[in-house]
Amino acid sequence: MFRIPELRKKLLFTLGVLVVFRLGQYIPVIGVNVNKLQEFMHQSTALSGLLSYLDVFSAGALSQCTLFALGIGPYITASIMMQILGFTIPEFERLLKEGEYGRKLINQYTKYLALGLSVVWGTMYALGLESYGLVVEPGWMFRFMFILSLSAGSMVVMWLGDQISLFGIGSGGSMIIFAGIVARFPDYVIRTIHAVQIGKLDTIVAILILLIFMAITSCIIFLEKGERKIPVQYARRVVGNRVYGGQSTYIPFKINNASVMPVIFASTVLNAFIGVPGLFANKYKFCSMIVQKFSYSGFLFNAIQFALIVFFYYIYTALVFNPDELADNIKKSGGFIPNVRPGKSTAEFFNDILTKLGLVGAIYLAILAILPNALSALITMPFYLGGTALLIVVGVALETSTQIESYLIERNYEGFLTSGRLKYSRGTPR
Repeated sequence: MFRIPELRKKLLFTLGVLVVFRLGQYIPVIGVNVNKLQEFMHQSTALSGLLSYLDVFSAGALSQCTLFALGIGPYITASIMMQILGFTIPEFERLLKEGEYGRKLINQYTKYLALGLSVVWGTMYALGLESYGLVVEPGWMFRFMFILSLSAGSMVVMWLGDQISLFGIGSGGSMIIFAGIVARFPDYVIRTIHAVQIGKLDTIVAILILLIFMAITSCIIFLEKGERKIPVQYARRVVGNRVYGGQSTYIPFKINNASVMPVIFASTVLNAFIGVPGLFANKYKFCSMIVQKFSYSGFLFNAIQFALIVFFYYIYTALVFNPDELADNIKKSGGFIPNVRPGKSTAEFFNDILTKLGLVGAIYLAILAILPNALSALITMPFYLGGTALLIVVGVALETSTQIESYLIERNYEGFLTSGRLKYSRGTPR
């Protein structure tokens, strides 16, 4: 990888930005009693459970109340919201079709929305800390400085992600999330070894935990690369002395067409439903009752999360994929699917494929999301690593490796793996 000057420069730049991101996660925000916060995180309350869940994606910055505590979360959420608006509101849909100018406007609106979400999230976080007595001097001055610090930190993280996308390797936002999750892996290993040494965790159970997560990772890789190939044949056309068309290609339909979006939507809805009452659980019995009923390890929470993931999967797939438009484009290009009539029959064929694959993909995502919670209920684990985090890590790693290998193949290298190219690059010409 490092023999290619352009690729080497991109890799070193990406690593440098990630180092800056990690340094920012150690700059504390004033006014918070960190020692009390650490004790609070080990308690079984709604706010501590919500922080523990979100803390996985911030590499511990959220539980430490550092400058980058919110991380890239507000920008990712804003991007998803703008993407949905682009499919549902005609004005935003028109901007998406205007090329570079529309993309710049959408990106600008996304950043404004991310700033607003940073302020809202920072306000909820500040109120939660005050309600549980984790602030040194509560009041408006603390709230102002706390919200300002976290919002500014979130904007800096968003800017760092943009720099990676422009001058580095991989998608900036995805790489930031990837770095935040992977940064906790050494701590997980140390916790597990320490638990075995003090006798809190049996050695066989520790090995079993390792094998389980290796198996989950293997299943994620297998299913993420799985796809249904729909053959498309193009008719021959004779124009003058030349013959056009006649070639055969295919349209790939992945098992998981929605990536982690349904899981993020479901998590956002449930976290808002539990997190807001959790801020006032110590004052109002009604809020406390809601928190107790919807604990993260409880059956009701996981059952609702499973149903929401399946629901949002079909909603997101319906917004992103338009079978009628796809069938119309194939027909205009002179193509057809063997044994399927062009036009309406082709659209119905695509819709049937998306429905069947969608059921498999939705169940796969739902099981992956609730599986760590089920394992936590059966096995006492010294750390929490959700299925969503694993899915993001594996997905970003596969995407980045694909980009790196494209550089290597372009320069006549065989790839960065000693065994040769990755399976999904097999069709690239040598």
